[in-house]
Amino acid sequence: MDQSPEASKPTPTAKEIAAQFREKIAGPDREYDPGDRLPAARSLAKELGVQLMTVQSAYGHLRDEGLILTQQGRGTFVRDPAVPLGIEPGSSPAFAALAAELSTIHDALRSLGERLDRLERLVGSETPPSP
Repeated sequence: MDQSPEASKPTPTAKEIAAQFREKIAGPDREYDPGDRLPAARSLAKELGVQLMTVQSAYGHLRDEGLILTQQGRGTFVRDPAVPLGIEPGSSPAFAALAAELSTIHDALRSLGERLDRLERLVGSETPPSP
């Protein structure tokens, strides 16, 4: 009873697929550059013999790590690390929310700094002269 090598090979998990693509994207012998399109999830699932959800989960891990972007109707692409996280189409919703929150905090800190400057000028001008 002969079994082909394909039949005995276990199907990869989402974490294993993510690790393989992480290496291909960010490893020393990378195969993908920023802007390159990754295989379509449906065709990759068929090629690997896994469920579509498994590949989607793997791509989700990579997107959450900021390595890739998914653009509805266009595909999945390697993210350019020079572009700040959360501002390009297809960014992880978590990064987009974090970028918005950081922007709000930055604005609030700038406003507080301006108020502090005004207060220091006011207090400085009301200091009684030294005897």
